Amino acid sequence: MTRFILALDQGTTSSRSILFTPEGRVLAQAQKEFTQHFPHSGWVEHDATEIWATQRATITEVLARAKITANEIAAIGITNQRETIVLWDRQTGEPLAPAIVWQDRRTAEFCAELKAQGHEPFIQNTTGLLLDPYFSASKLRYLLNTIPGARSRAEQGELACGTIDTWLMYHLSEGRAHLTDPSNASRTQLMNLRTRQWDTQLLSLFDIPQAILPRIVPSAGLHASAIIDGIELPITGIAGDQQAALFGQACFKPGMAKNTYGTGCFMLLNTGEQAHASQHRLLSTSAWSLGGKLPATSHYALEGSVFIGGAAVQWLRDGLELIRHASEIEALAASVPDSGGVSFVPAFTGLGAPYWEPHARGMIQGLTRGTTRAHLARATLDAIVLQCADLAHAMERDSGNSLRELRVDGGASTNNLLMQMQADILGVPVVRPEVTETTALGAAFLAGLAIGYWPDQASIEALWRAERTFEPTSTPTQRASQMDQWREAVKRAIGPA
Repeated sequence: MTRFILALDQGTTSSRSILFTPEGRVLAQAQKEFTQHFPHSGWVEHDATEIWATQRATITEVLARAKITANEIAAIGITNQRETIVLWDRQTGEPLAPAIVWQDRRTAEFCAELKAQGHEPFIQNTTGLLLDPYFSASKLRYLLNTIPGARSRAEQGELACGTIDTWLMYHLSEGRAHLTDPSNASRTQLMNLRTRQWDTQLLSLFDIPQAILPRIVPSAGLHASAIIDGIELPITGIAGDQQAALFGQACFKPGMAKNTYGTGCFMLLNTGEQAHASQHRLLSTSAWSLGGKLPATSHYALEGSVFIGGAAVQWLRDGLELIRHASEIEALAASVPDSGGVSFVPAFTGLGAPYWEPHARGMIQGLTRGTTRAHLARATLDAIVLQCADLAHAMERDSGNSLRELRVDGGASTNNLLMQMQADILGVPVVRPEVTETTALGAAFLAGLAIGYWPDQASIEALWRAERTFEPTSTPTQRASQMDQWREAVKRAIGPA
């Protein structure tokens, strides 16, 4: 009997379940969107109970679509939106408040206070991260300080917290597992990047009781058992979504890079078995760790995060109502040769790497009477690829090596015009794989490795196949001119110092 790997891909806007075959292909998938909550400007929340309900529903649906039973699942891998934090009652499993999402900026003032007090160098050296509301620590502190009685209950061991991987595992195991992996823990701003353990000085700085934190385990290994349809199934893979995509793209060697185009855009460069300190305001992060029956190894990555990628296209659709479906943007943008001088900086929730300006706000400049909705569409695609180019250039300066190619995935990677524009602004080939569900695939690969479903990483590399390569057609002069115009627009969006 052929058995399959089940990947649970819990993202920012939807929960998905995908079944993978031994050949690394998708057998079936199911997806359910869930509600986005914006209670105040700069605040973003999710209902953690709804996240679990939608994820559980997709498991049932994907098994029905594939016409298989839970007995035919060999193992489960989990990948998830990172930095989003949940605080819940350890006994009942009920969340005490809405989950605070990675995009949320409510703790910007507290982070600024820590920075003014001179704590950022220590935090960056210990965690590989910059001081920013993006990460979980300040969000968790906010929950403990604002929910009546939460801090005292936390100190008494009555509460549990975690990123979404931990939340899902807790419910899949019916409350028996309270775990996370280094790729997720490294995004909380509470883990020491080199020891891969919670750091007591960071816990003190953010005033977080260690009793509420999950245990850190390798990304691949036997972690817990999920109960599905009354059957116990091993959970053997865990990775934050972007690190999972790096693994799913088979970027196993130092110097290999991938970019994911989703709600935001996330570029990661494998730096090998040593954490690489960034000098250009990128993040050092845990990529993955292998354990259990596998040789114990840990890989690290440099990462750059664009907060608003595909979300800018959603804004054109929902906010401005310039298009009815996100898929329409490719043809609309292709109807003009360029943006007609229009620059769009989609800093709706501040700017991520390499700027890290939480107070920057969105801006469109260069409008004339000749500007059409097609020019705005083109400027929106420009904004996505130019933000990603900023990341690539910072990575090249940090690593001292030029990017040779960029492997791409995520929903917007199916946009051929966008991928060609990315190749043109970077001046390197952009390679799209046959399986663009690389986030889920990475979680599946980790889970499968842990049980010998795939014998080693070489066998996984053999499964990775390119679907299309976009070769650059622009000149260095054209690229430099476009980058200069972009950086001038960014300065205006940030405003005076």
